[in-house]
Amino acid sequence: MLPTEPLPLHHSWPLFERGQRFDHGLLLPASGQPCPAMFRCDLSDDSLAWTSPVYRLFGMAPGTVPDRGLTLSLYEDLSRSAVERLRAHAIRHRRGFTIDAELRPLDTARRWVRITAMPECRDGRAVMLHGCKQDVTHEYR
Repeated sequence: MLPTEPLPLHHSWPLFERGQRFDHGLLLPASGQPCPAMFRCDLSDDSLAWTSPVYRLFGMAPGTVPDRGLTLSLYEDLSRSAVERLRAHAIRHRRGFTIDAELRPLDTARRWVRITAMPECRDGRAVMLHGCKQDVTHEYR
């Protein structure tokens, strides 16, 4: 089942709620189990660090250096636009967010990925983005 709206931007939450979504820095998705597909983005240079499951979601070989430009190009246009707008809002307002986005991996069929992330702030400024990516394709069929 496809969403009726093109990914509305209403999935952000204030950082003071992070205790409800993070346990000692580990993201806790709805399942209550730590997410194995973790990512980190250094906002000073947009460099990415991924765990192996994130590489699999994007169809990339583990250990390669993920490039943010390449990974963004793998999102469908509407999804990419929505992810970028929500990410910018989250960084600017220091809020966590969750969004589902359609992805075209390099090695397999399209899939839907749920991105949940939270900025790390220093001196009142977001400096890093931490989060989890989950394959939720089954929810869109």
